[in-house]
Order: sequence, then C-alpha cells, then structure tokens
Amino acid sequence: MIDADDDLWVFGYGSLMWRPGFAHVERVVATLHGFHRSLCIYSHVHRGTPERPGLVLGLDRGGSCRGVAFRVAAADRAATIAYLREREQATMVYRETEHRLRLADGRTVNALAYSVDRSHSQYAGRLAHEDLLRFVLQGAGISGENPDYVLNTHRHLGEMGLKDRTLAKLAAALSTSRT
Repeated sequence: MIDADDDLWVFGYGSLMWRPGFAHVERVVATLHGFHRSLCIYSHVHRGTPERPGLVLGLDRGGSCRGVAFRVAAADRAATIAYLREREQATMVYRETEHRLRLADGRTVNALAYSVDRSHSQYAGRLAHEDLLRFVLQGAGISGENPDYVLNTHRHLGEMGLKDRTLAKLAAALSTSRT
C-alpha cells in the first residue's frame, strides 16, 4: 500500500516515459508483471476525436511491460496525482491502479499506474495491423498527431534498449506512408 507521507512512484509505459510533465527526483527502467503495453484505446481527446479516433497505449491484462518508474518527492505527491488524473482520466478509460514494480537495479516498489478499463466504450481490444495503422494515421487531438505519439514512443523505447514489435512495425509503416 502506498503511504500518503512517502515518496510516490509512477509507472510510465507510453508518453509518460518521454513527457512526464511532473517533477521527479529519480527515473529508472522498471518492469511490471501481469500487464502489457498495447495500442488498445481509441483516443477521443489527446490523439483523436470521437468522430476520428486515434489510438493510444494502455496497460492491458497479461504478460509484462518494461517502462519507466519515476520517484516523486512526498512534497510533490498531491500535485502530481492531481496532474496525472487530469491528464490520464479525461474520459475515464484508465483505472488508477497500484502495482509492484521491479526496478532495473533490483529494488521493488509500489507504483501508481493507469491501466485500461476493458468495459469502457473506448477500449479497442486487439486490432489487426491494418486497423492500427488506419486509426493512427487519422488521429489528431489536443496533444498532437497520433503518428507522432507512436513514433516518439517507439524512439524512446529504442533509446532505452527496449523493443515493442507492434510499435516497430507501425513506425516502419508510418515512415513509409508519411514520405
């Protein structure tokens, strides 16, 4: 259980990895077991609209996910949680959850994360590559164009030495389709 007086750990697996938007005192590669990174959410705000949805990442059940754990000082805890709720809960497609992470240096910590609510109407589930590409290409929202989100996430994973086959295949297709 995360104590309100302790530092806060936050797990990022998508844009939080490269654009956290909150002050942190430590950034460490981490692994979460029991969930995997998936382009499984129709974006109606940040990377799309209800009329032309894009796709964004969610933590979906099964497997494991490598991402980034951020340690936030206890003094910044409330402001960080408020910021994350505003950013991640715009349409309530994510559930605010607590998970045990294994950090790259061997430590284990409890961290706040946002996992997909499979019962939400924006849950896309598992889509074929052609459908992923179509939604990503059409998506644009308040945070920018959907292809940029996919390419940035793919690039940052690569910089961390991490691979995601789905994002790699999409990045290759996006590079071809945008030239």
